[in-house]
Amino acid sequence: MTGYAFGTVDELGEGYGFRRVRQALGVEAFGVNVVVMPPGYLGFLHYHDEQDELYFVHAGTARVEVGGEERLLGPGGIVHVTSTTPRRVSNGGDDDLVLLVVGGKGGYVGRDGHMVDEADIPRRAAFGSGAV
Repeated sequence: MTGYAFGTVDELGEGYGFRRVRQALGVEAFGVNVVVMPPGYLGFLHYHDEQDELYFVHAGTARVEVGGEERLLGPGGIVHVTSTTPRRVSNGGDDDLVLLVVGGKGGYVGRDGHMVDEADIPRRAAFGSGAV
């Protein structure tokens, strides 16, 4: 096995439902799927025992119901929901909804990144400060 894998949403399947990213790309550190919903599709009110979830809207409009609140999120929209908090994510628009859903447990491991080329260190620092 190599230390990386590439893929596309289209390579992971067709039609509506779950496209299993974790299995296809060999991800072991966290759960990850793409979910594709048709226009107007009502999602499922659910929660998890242990796994927090992060939803990223790739395309379409997500209607997120959580904590007594409802929001519409377009492309680039992000919502994090802790494991035991009930949530429903539905297609709130007229186009297909494509979501990247990442789930995990265990917490943040800290900033453990390292530059391979030391010349990139000042450039990385400037990028992180917004001074590109």
